[in-house]
Amino acid sequence: MSTYLADAAENLTVEGPSATFTYRRIGPRGGIPLVLLNRVRGTVDWWDPEFLDHLAAGHDVIVFDDIGHGYTTGEPRDSVEGFADGAVEFIEALGLPQVDLLGWTLGGTVAQHITRTRPDLVRKLVVAAANPGGTVPGAPAPDEKVRATMIKPEVTADDLVFLFFPETDAGRAAGYAYLSRVATRLAAGGPGVSEAAGLGQITAIAKDASIPFEQVRADLETIKHPVLYATGMRDAMIPALASYTAVQHVTNATLVTYSDAGHGFLFQHARDFAAQVSAFLAD
Repeated sequence: MSTYLADAAENLTVEGPSATFTYRRIGPRGGIPLVLLNRVRGTVDWWDPEFLDHLAAGHDVIVFDDIGHGYTTGEPRDSVEGFADGAVEFIEALGLPQVDLLGWTLGGTVAQHITRTRPDLVRKLVVAAANPGGTVPGAPAPDEKVRATMIKPEVTADDLVFLFFPETDAGRAAGYAYLSRVATRLAAGGPGVSEAAGLGQITAIAKDASIPFEQVRADLETIKHPVLYATGMRDAMIPALASYTAVQHVTNATLVTYSDAGHGFLFQHARDFAAQVSAFLAD
């Protein structure tokens, strides 16, 4: 039986102009809430409850499904800008004047866009295993096996372990341990991400990839907020070079790397990364 507080968090809803948003909120209220933005084909059920519990030990933590994804109604978007608009709509529907953001993978790209376009809404930003918003000079070409796995209509447990964790004994063990932890929520049979919504996310990534680095650099230079970038050195999906490049063009940025982890480093090292995030937010 699960002992994670995150698994006991109830589904809450709030009405926005475009959708009825579903979210969960754990941890002590008060201060600046930490809002998490998710990956491609991820819903609130896929957040690691161990990671959430560590974050919520000292923070008001909010996870939600964006418009047209998972439990949230509405027509799914197909651009980073569209997902950012949905997240802002959700935050404003909750009546929150300011938040901290933590975005993982596509969610990290969306969080950077929100920070640039709505600087008043964001206090601090955490970007986990994410592209800075376009092409990265010197980045290796995407692995064909990774690309083919990402676009499969249905991704298996083995596929997720391959995408998010290193192909080492320790990495695979961490991957299956993560899947075991999210099993409690997934067993309830909540809605996933529809084919249309998933296609919209893949389309958004493709659009984003076409942005020239000159524009990426100019966008990053507009971010004046404190930013924590974090990455796994064995990331098969988004190379660590993306985070290394981003910190060179953000005024107030810190970079944390995990040498033995990949795209899912925040779940492989849940306690340690949560502590890194907590220290950054408290500083």
